[in-house]
Amino acid sequence: MSAPPRIVATVAAADLLRRLVAAHGPVMMHQSGGCCDGSAPMCYPAGEFIVGDRDVLVGLLDLRLGASEAPTTLPENGDAVAVWISGPQFDLWKHTQLVIDVVPGRGSGFSLETPEGLRFLSRGRAFTGDEMADLAGEEPLTGEQWEAGRRPAVSPMPQIVAEAADACPVPGR
Repeated sequence: MSAPPRIVATVAAADLLRRLVAAHGPVMMHQSGGCCDGSAPMCYPAGEFIVGDRDVLVGLLDLRLGASEAPTTLPENGDAVAVWISGPQFDLWKHTQLVIDVVPGRGSGFSLETPEGLRFLSRGRAFTGDEMADLAGEEPLTGEQWEAGRRPAVSPMPQIVAEAADACPVPGR
């Protein structure tokens, strides 16, 4: 069985990312660790946020895809949204699939979606025991490895979901 992607996005989040790429060029995201920005994923023009050597690539969102489509090649340039998290925070969240969603409201101060009247929101789903077993052999890619030219393997699993509930269902509904 294939390891599940560590990052997925809703159709609404992917659509907003496409609009931001059209306006600003390629973008990247960093999952905030809390404090002033709460735990919001922050969106920046690619290269404007300095990725640390120990930061971990959660995944590359492929903006070429629609809901339930699986990638066949790695996305490039504006089609690729690298999503990063600090190494220590990844250690705490490694059992969780991050779901990037978008909701009405004002984004955090420096995130590109702020003027759009929308904000990105991270949701999470704990991986099952079987999924954790599938992920066991996977070594996370660090900022240092990225700078050295390493890239993640292409995941055969879809990474765009119609709605957040498709990735992290609410129990009892």
